Amino acid sequence: MVAQRVDLRSDTVTKPTERMRDAMANAEVDDDVLGHDPTAACLEREMAKIMGKEAALFVPSGTMANLICVLTHCQIRGSEVILGDYSHIHIYENGGISTIGGVHPRTVKNNEDGTMDIDQIEEAIRDPSFEICYPTTRLICLENSHAHSGGRCLSAEYTDKVGELAKKYGLKLHIDGARIFNASAALGVPVHRLVQAADSVTACLSKGLGAPVGTVIAGSKTFIAKAKILRKTLGGGMRQVGVLCAAALVALEENVGKLEGDHKKAKVLAAGINNIKGLKVDLLSVETNIVYVDILKESGVTEDELIKNLEIHGVLAMTEGPCKIRLVIHHQISERDVQYTISCIQKIVSGLPDKNGAN
Repeated sequence: MVAQRVDLRSDTVTKPTERMRDAMANAEVDDDVLGHDPTAACLEREMAKIMGKEAALFVPSGTMANLICVLTHCQIRGSEVILGDYSHIHIYENGGISTIGGVHPRTVKNNEDGTMDIDQIEEAIRDPSFEICYPTTRLICLENSHAHSGGRCLSAEYTDKVGELAKKYGLKLHIDGARIFNASAALGVPVHRLVQAADSVTACLSKGLGAPVGTVIAGSKTFIAKAKILRKTLGGGMRQVGVLCAAALVALEENVGKLEGDHKKAKVLAAGINNIKGLKVDLLSVETNIVYVDILKESGVTEDELIKNLEIHGVLAMTEGPCKIRLVIHHQISERDVQYTISCIQKIVSGLPDKNGAN
């Protein structure tokens, strides 16, 4: 038996709080597919207000949310979307925009901070006069915060420039805002300002905010009306969904204010690990709640060995490719958990026995 359990695999592993469970048990519900669920409507109004958009729509997951947004903007098969080569939509969403929507991805290299160079985005836009050979560019996608770069944040000024470019060529701009609240907390900029230039935006409720399920899409009333039809087509039309939305409303009230604390804990974790010989963390990259750890050859351990030994100590983490692991802070990780994790990693890498005699 381990003395402590610390789950750092993702910010998606949180358990509903007692207030969330109470809200779910007592939620006022109706048929949301018919548009009558009052708790879902309340959440959607609140999220639309936060995002600075006309309307919003609750959907089961971030992957479905991004798929709905891309397909709504690109209703003609053979459309093309410009997005980062390390974006979540491109790498981790099962190629849905292509396999389901017939939308072609045109990738632009993501910089270390999660941005794409503006001139490279512009160069990727197809010449419509040569449509006999080219797909038609209709959409640009950004991701904020950018998960694969370690949770780096895109500034409002950068997003504005991409939005101006999109308008120049008659394109739409979508923001995958799975952790947009983290970006807002880190930058000290309201969410609505960060997504002001976007025609659509998604925000995950089950990551940093700690709700059990769901993502919200926000955009114009016309866009959301079309998105709701696609939600039904994809099987995401849920009936008494207010049971889930009730927990999300509690998450908005309780956990947005905790994100800054999560980020501070991530920085403490990063600094502590970076002091361990054989491991390296780019401290400047730790802007939000994600910490990437590079395992150097001198450590004498592989990423799999480190993960397995951490699990023996009750600490759960994920590999992020060769010689790299990922640790993610969420609101149910305490300062004590952070210090315990650092001490466990130190013991493993140093080859020191713990108090139970295990290495």
